[in-house]
Amino acid sequence: MAAQVAPGGPTMPAPRVLLVEDDPALAELLDYRFKAEGYVVDSTPDGDEALLLAAENAPDLVILDWMIEGTSGIEVCRRLRRDKATAHVPIIMLTAREAEEDRIRGLETGADDYVTKPFSPRELLARVGAIMRRIRPALAGEALQVGDLKLDVASHRVIRQGRTISLGPTEFRLLKFFMEHPGRVFSRGQLLDAVWTTHADIELRTVDAHIRRLRQGIEIDGALDPVRTVRSAGYSLEAV
Repeated sequence: MAAQVAPGGPTMPAPRVLLVEDDPALAELLDYRFKAEGYVVDSTPDGDEALLLAAENAPDLVILDWMIEGTSGIEVCRRLRRDKATAHVPIIMLTAREAEEDRIRGLETGADDYVTKPFSPRELLARVGAIMRRIRPALAGEALQVGDLKLDVASHRVIRQGRTISLGPTEFRLLKFFMEHPGRVFSRGQLLDAVWTTHADIELRTVDAHIRRLRQGIEIDGALDPVRTVRSAGYSLEAV
């Protein structure tokens, strides 16, 4: 895999983008622009091939057109979210559909962002860059920060408002996962897949118990609870 080097820092794998777009001119333009910015790009106009590419080499981010050849973009999004290997990969959907119900459908299916055509490649690059800045620190073993919470991956430390927080190993992994995906709601099943290495005998209510412990661990008098419960959906971590 190609690599990029931060000044004075370690060599890091270049982020891999899966581009699924069946407009040849647009696909060529985006392929060129992303490669020029240091991304590794896998490109295909076909939904079925996109699923194969994702299975062979999981991307760091997916740019997915709604109307493509083979399996539709919305179904590709749905299947990527069902696959444990790609369930938490950010997905940006591209579409000419402007109706609010279409945008809502895309987001509810699992897309993280939604860009309506025509759009500026610079805007798309900026949106992808914002997402990558959010998720890359964890890949590089650096510190994550959401609101007043800071998690240092290398030293295994959590700090809130200047105070060191003591967490159990499962709560630490749970918080780290939330901080890698701030604001996004995850079901109990998704959290089991992401945080517990094996969970054949673990019940969903176990997730609730660890969420309670996490809340107790990061609780500070006078500070808001950053862990949000979304009824009938799951949990998310918000910046407070």
